Amino acid sequence: MAAQAINAKEQDSAAPFDHISIGIKVVSYAILIVGAFFMILPFLWMASTACKPNAELAVSPIRFFPENPSCLEVAGQLYEQSPNFNRYLLNSFIVTVARTVGQLITCSLAAYGFARYKFPGRSALFAISLGLLIVPFQAILIPEFILIKSLGLRNTFGAIIIPGVFSAFALFLLRQAFMQIPIELEEAAEIDGANPLQILWRITLPLSIPAIAAFAVITIQAAWNDFLFPLVVANTTDTRVVTIGIALLQGQRDTPYNLIMMGSLIATLPMLALFVMLQRYFIEGVAQSGLRR
Repeated sequence: MAAQAINAKEQDSAAPFDHISIGIKVVSYAILIVGAFFMILPFLWMASTACKPNAELAVSPIRFFPENPSCLEVAGQLYEQSPNFNRYLLNSFIVTVARTVGQLITCSLAAYGFARYKFPGRSALFAISLGLLIVPFQAILIPEFILIKSLGLRNTFGAIIIPGVFSAFALFLLRQAFMQIPIELEEAAEIDGANPLQILWRITLPLSIPAIAAFAVITIQAAWNDFLFPLVVANTTDTRVVTIGIALLQGQRDTPYNLIMMGSLIATLPMLALFVMLQRYFIEGVAQSGLRR
């Protein structure tokens, strides 16, 4: 009887806190839903404008949804005005894959060295590498252009790819992920005769999949959306990326917003699909990057 009385008192005392926790959850979900709505709204407007015929672009008051959706017609007009649009998509794909693979190679090797090896000046060198994050890209744009031109790489894929095969942020992200892996696993592999490259390839990287997924999402998104640097160093039809192709749709006297939005929608869909597939690993990898052993 005494035990039942104690349990009843505990349940009575916990009841108000249960109501408070439920209220906090309701408020939290409401805030998240409102935030998600405002985040999705620009994408909905982009898709809506992409399907509007020319006659509905200047209608007042502005209609959110088109009365006569003309998605296929607008897409046809896009390819009529920009017949090389698929080539621009392919160029962006080539640049994105090359940059991502290049950063994975260079940054994983550097991150493993900073995470596992002790050498004079390690902390200072790592701090200098992270210092690149605070340098505005515009400050080094002209020196990079002069260097690329002097090397004869202008208007080539190398001009767009080579400067992007290293990232200070990717170095930091992978280093933090590698430091979460128990050193005993690597020591056991070393006893079995594995060299450092084999340890990195067969043990460290497979155990860092969340961080690699986060790295992939961030790197691919940055490379796919890059505009200023490709515009400066490579602006021929054979090397033009999709962001420049979309910007060229704007005329001197007329701006076809439906064509621009259709091109943006086509270019955005691969990034949305990638994030949906990797969002769980992306969130987990970013969360792990803030931890330290």
